[in-house]
Amino acid sequence: MMRRVAKPAGRFNVVVEDAPVPAVGAHEVRVRSVRSLISRGSELWRRYIRQEAIDPQMMGYSVSGVVDAAGSEAAGFAPGDRAAISGPHAQVVVQDARPNVIGGGPAVTALPDAVSFEQGAFWPLVTSAVLWVDAEDIQPRDTVVILGQGLVGSLMLQVARANGRGRLAAVDALPRRCGLAAELGADEVIDAAAEDPVARVLELTDGRGAEVVVYAVGGRAGLRAFAQAQRMAADGGLLHVVGLYEDDPLPLSSRSIQRKRLIGGALPDGDRTAAAGRALDLLAGGQIAADRMVTHRFPFQEAPQAFRFLHDHPDEALGVLLTWDGGGD
Repeated sequence: MMRRVAKPAGRFNVVVEDAPVPAVGAHEVRVRSVRSLISRGSELWRRYIRQEAIDPQMMGYSVSGVVDAAGSEAAGFAPGDRAAISGPHAQVVVQDARPNVIGGGPAVTALPDAVSFEQGAFWPLVTSAVLWVDAEDIQPRDTVVILGQGLVGSLMLQVARANGRGRLAAVDALPRRCGLAAELGADEVIDAAAEDPVARVLELTDGRGAEVVVYAVGGRAGLRAFAQAQRMAADGGLLHVVGLYEDDPLPLSSRSIQRKRLIGGALPDGDRTAAAGRALDLLAGGQIAADRMVTHRFPFQEAPQAFRFLHDHPDEALGVLLTWDGGGD
């Protein structure tokens, strides 16, 4: 038997339960977890606060650990290998090792020596951030505004900074997140709790607005932020919707969206395999500062407390990791 995080029926009802250790198919690898990352947006607003029970396989998707079994057709993996894997919060995770599993890309990858287990737990989200930034086609003279500096917004800021194109402005209303954005290379940081972010963006762009505006807020605060995002975008500019789980329709103004482009998430022709490799390179090279994004670590037995803390203290919590006993440091 193993232990895993589960969400039975009931709001805020996260538990740690026993479950059978999953078997390994021919194309699969099995990983004993060392670290898993809680993704605040999807795991709080689509899981934690919901009344209904959630399939345990949906409880998390960012894990790192050590391979303990590999199927006969799982080429490139052997017991003892360090790996990052898209899977739930559990002591043992199984995933298909073929290269085109999730949206045309890999769901598991070997970790190079330069990437720690804690960094490796960020790999799935960094892969998505690479795809999102690629979809924006940022040009050297563009002003790029990223609304929201949670995990997603911060990772997009860092990917864009590593790409070296555009003037990057980060917007948030929490002091810790604004401070981190400045440390991670934002050219401008706008504290939405202290000033009108729309007015500030227009001031920075001589009234034109930004060529790219990324909506990475989501959740309860998203409705107002999305309305602001439309007003920040320049004529001919791009409004990129990445945030989710608002539980209400986003307020799309026909007046504000005129002469602007709108896309949601990653484009379907994005190369996820290339993005996954780029994500590993960014982690290995230190351009993604995962260590500075981690604010709290909880033993997996305290997963209910971890979710509660992440829900109740957005001003303090950013990267929250669960620690497991998979054989790593």
